[in-house]
Amino acid sequence: MTNKGIPVKKTYFLSDLHLGAPYFPDSHDAERRVVAFLDSIKDKADAIYLLGDVLDYWYEYRYVVPRGFVRFFGKLAELSDSGVKIVWMIGNHDIWIFDYLPNELGIRVVDGVLVEKIHGKTVFMTHGDGVGKLPPAFRLIRGLFRNKVCQWAFSAIHPRWTVPFAYKWSRHSRKSGEERGIPDNKLLEGLRKFVVEYHAGHPEVDYFMFGHVHILSREEIAKGCEMIVLGEWIRTFSYAVLDEKGVELLKWG
Repeated sequence: MTNKGIPVKKTYFLSDLHLGAPYFPDSHDAERRVVAFLDSIKDKADAIYLLGDVLDYWYEYRYVVPRGFVRFFGKLAELSDSGVKIVWMIGNHDIWIFDYLPNELGIRVVDGVLVEKIHGKTVFMTHGDGVGKLPPAFRLIRGLFRNKVCQWAFSAIHPRWTVPFAYKWSRHSRKSGEERGIPDNKLLEGLRKFVVEYHAGHPEVDYFMFGHVHILSREEIAKGCEMIVLGEWIRTFSYAVLDEKGVELLKWG
């Protein structure tokens, strides 16, 4: 509370909702859960940061809109219209957001790293797939996905082929990683190494916020500096809240 008794609004961070993912038993239930959460914070939130992989797949065409996500998009538009600042940071699943969602929903879309002063704290934010040492194959795919010529060529293929392919890729990628035992802990180690090196040259950063890893984690990197990994909304339903008192990690439901 402020001195005048007016509640201080908070800033929320969440990532890896993977809405529309084929491994959800009911995609609409997953979407309704997120919408219910957003509705619950609409009077408390000053800003909401979505740190990537919000949608499991999205390709934004110039003249048509892919089907789905109307409840979620409607809630974001409602929050934005009411004055809540919404920042959507692109992940490795929702790369292809161009101008439709920012213009239609009134949100800011960021591809890469964002460093902002929030409630007096310096916060470094990014999805997490583009920092640290990346495997050569992943670096190649990441570059192809962001290449303008490749994007143009992909958009020329009819969605009846590209959409099923994208969801099949997503399902296979998740299953393959689990079967091969690729530990999210290894990804966590990579983020930790990046943070330690980055903070050595940027000691003003108070919090490093990441998604991507699907682990809910919080650890002190140096005195006054913490690394926070936001978890996911497949099983954990976790998020972070920042106000003038600091950061709190919570779970919804």
